[in-house]
Amino acid sequence: MKKKTLALTMAMALVLSLAACGNSNADVAAESTAATTEAATTEAAATEASTEAAEAVADEKSEGVMTYEEYMAADLDSEVVIEAYVQAKQSWWEDKATLYTQDQDGAYFIYNSVCSEEDYAKLVPGTKIKVTGYKTEWSGEVEIAEGATFEIEEGSYIAPVTDVTDLLGTDDLINYQNQFVAFKGMTVEAAGQDADGNDVAFLYNYDGSGEDGNDLYFNVSLNGQTYTFTVESYLCDNTTDVYNAVKNLKIGDTIDMEGFLYWYEGVNPHITSVTVK
Repeated sequence: MKKKTLALTMAMALVLSLAACGNSNADVAAESTAATTEAATTEAAATEASTEAAEAVADEKSEGVMTYEEYMAADLDSEVVIEAYVQAKQSWWEDKATLYTQDQDGAYFIYNSVCSEEDYAKLVPGTKIKVTGYKTEWSGEVEIAEGATFEIEEGSYIAPVTDVTDLLGTDDLINYQNQFVAFKGMTVEAAGQDADGNDVAFLYNYDGSGEDGNDLYFNVSLNGQTYTFTVESYLCDNTTDVYNAVKNLKIGDTIDMEGFLYWYEGVNPHITSVTVK
């Protein structure tokens, strides 16, 4: 009898012990979940604060530096001093670099600035630079002329893509020149004909006189209007995804695109991304 009582007592103790462990584990799990939620909330808040701080930094201009509005209002051939962030490098040779740059208010195309090969390697997307040069205009494109100098500064900013599809064919589109933009829901049209007289979706060079590795030109339409787009080989050569994506386009494809809105006798977007829908 004593043995049965002892066994029953031990069994009840074990059950109570296990129940206690279960409650303890549940408490630990609840505490862990709460801690994870709190950590996620804290991380999200920190990310938001970091983004806001980065945007605040992106807005700041050093003494003597023009705002985008002041830059655009400046006379042609006058000296300008701007601060902006590299978004893409178009080309480099003979110690000259051509750059797409942007801040939160607008974009600046910098043509053949003085740049060593060592400094060119440092100009990754987001790099902040202070540029001194002369404002010029070439075939409708406002830019900073050849020979400008720059200094690399602290700070980083990647501009978000701006959807300008609805502005195609309007005068307002020029307000976004050189910015990183998107065009959506475009239909691929024939760009020309090959040697056999067949319609093709792209041409090497604007007249089809080029070969693989040259600029790609292709036509797309929206609401009955046709527009010409370019994959510029200096910006995206024939090893890049976008170059090969355009080579694989078929007439009638519907595509979304991203790129830089260059202005040469009208809009001439340089595309860096193509997605077939």
